[in-house]
Amino acid sequence: MRPRLVLGSASPRRRELLAQLNLVPDDIRAPDIDETPHKGELPRPYCIRMAREKVLAVPGTPDEVILCADTTVALGRRILGKPADAAEAAEFLMRLSGRRHRVLTAVAVRRGDRIWQRCVESVVKVKRLSNEELNTYLASGEWQGKAGGYGIQGLFGAFIPWLGGSFTGVVGLPLAETANLLRAAGLVIHGEQS
Repeated sequence: MRPRLVLGSASPRRRELLAQLNLVPDDIRAPDIDETPHKGELPRPYCIRMAREKVLAVPGTPDEVILCADTTVALGRRILGKPADAAEAAEFLMRLSGRRHRVLTAVAVRRGDRIWQRCVESVVKVKRLSNEELNTYLASGEWQGKAGGYGIQGLFGAFIPWLGGSFTGVVGLPLAETANLLRAAGLVIHGEQS
């Protein structure tokens, strides 16, 4: 019998990405954890810790595969989380303007007591933003709830001339790596034979 897939995220983008693997979660259980970085914590260890804490916080049975992820925007050693308001979003976007930064997405999959995990890093270049571009983007509200204050799959995509790495990882779920983790946990992807 096929194990049930539980998505530990309320993100509609992650559901859309799973659909590209021909997967629809049987249930959605978004974990409620403290996402505050530890003092001096670097972006990669933080991102990996978040995905692991999320997957451990979602209750599940032995026949359920639980999938959680965390996306972190890093500018050097600094973690740019989800902005609290438009002013913080503007600050983040001005820091990213005209520069390259890293986007890390850690994926954690749990079945019973076993956890499979991967962290995928991409490099993203943002064009130099004019005041008009910045203000128009802020007015759209798309920055809300997004690490670093932007989503590549929306209006902000027009400000990204170059990306090295995983586009789907920057959106929030690196599909190739996620498919491998889900296979390891016993799920069949795209109707493959198990």
